Amino acid sequence: MVEVSNLRRMTAFLLCFLLLAGCAPTTPSIFSEHTEPSANIPSISEPDIPDETVVSEPTIPPETTPEFPSVPTEPVESEPTLPPTEPNIPPEPSVPEPMPEPEPEPEPEPIDPMTAYIQAMTLEERVGQLFLARCPAKNAVADIQTYHLGGYVLFARDFEGETPASVSKTIASYQSASSIPMLIAVDEEGGKVTRVSQYPAFRTTPFLSPREIYELGGLDAIRDNEAEKSQLLTSLGIKVNLSPVCDITTDPNAFMYPRSLGESPEITGQYVQLMLETMGQNGIAGVLKHFPGYGNNTDTHVAIAIDDRTLAELERCDLVPFQMGIDAGCGAIMVSHTFINAIDSTLPATLSPAVNRYLRETMGFDGVVITDDLVMQAITDLYGAEEASVMAVLAGNDLLCSTEYKTQYNAVLKAVQSGRISENRINESVRRILQWKCDMGLMEL
Repeated sequence: MVEVSNLRRMTAFLLCFLLLAGCAPTTPSIFSEHTEPSANIPSISEPDIPDETVVSEPTIPPETTPEFPSVPTEPVESEPTLPPTEPNIPPEPSVPEPMPEPEPEPEPEPIDPMTAYIQAMTLEERVGQLFLARCPAKNAVADIQTYHLGGYVLFARDFEGETPASVSKTIASYQSASSIPMLIAVDEEGGKVTRVSQYPAFRTTPFLSPREIYELGGLDAIRDNEAEKSQLLTSLGIKVNLSPVCDITTDPNAFMYPRSLGESPEITGQYVQLMLETMGQNGIAGVLKHFPGYGNNTDTHVAIAIDDRTLAELERCDLVPFQMGIDAGCGAIMVSHTFINAIDSTLPATLSPAVNRYLRETMGFDGVVITDDLVMQAITDLYGAEEASVMAVLAGNDLLCSTEYKTQYNAVLKAVQSGRISENRINESVRRILQWKCDMGLMEL
């Protein structure tokens, strides 16, 4: 083993060192030949070192350094202790925070086509739309353009001596002259009021009255008769029939008796609904009349009529057919000139805001409200034509039936320009009139 060989060499080295230094024992040298080992000197034998035992090397004492006297040194002033400082690391360049996205500007409320159309109209055009004028004998085309009329009502003189072809051509010329499609209307009730069918060029015999038709064949006969009538009017270019008559009249001597159906409020209401349905199926818009019911009153064409019945009586009787017509979706109602004391004893129904509110708010009607002709004596005797037209608009009516439309158009226009009638009030009526025209297919927005 390496460790044993090293130990032997070291032992030999020590012995040699001791001999040289004079420290060797007087006993014979272990290197002398033939010398017997002394009994006093133990024999040196190899130590019994177990296998795989590691013998550590002998420890050599460290050399000592001679001490020198210390040389005094001048005291060194210590530098003041500074607090530790952070390393001078340049700051990282700051990254600017991203600017917040600007709030998107709110999109303007979209303007509905009807509002946009009305806003594009001149004041004169809007005022003109409020007039359903009696068609003049002369200058009918020129007046359409001058007064921007909403429509014409045709009377018997407009069919006298004419043919279906000539009337159709004339009506087409009215429509061509107008920048806004016109309402072309007529009173073709049957019986006493037949503007068209009284002339053989349009029908061999005039249409019978609703009362006569109902007596002949009930509501089925009414349907057939009204379908034929509506088809005739449509073929001529007429879109509005100022019918059906909703009045309930029980006195044979009363003005409205021959023009009314002459049945109960409920049956009259069924008649009204059937008429509206049949007319609509054949391209004609109907007008309920004469709100809130003529009853047995006198003729307002020539005199003032006053109705003293209570509101409860009216609601049980005369107002029933009107409510049934409203529920059926009628587009227009004509108001009479009668004073209805139960609603307003101070003004005729045509000029009464209270009557208009009752129709709108209590009965829920949101269509076109039409006046009866504003040149009837029940109106002109009290108010005159000009003031009556202004009062009619202020009362909430939309469409003014007018024979003196030139005078009344200018009166309403001046009232708007002076601020007596607001433009908003005019716009409300124009919106309803144009919507009615859209509903009957005259125009699209």
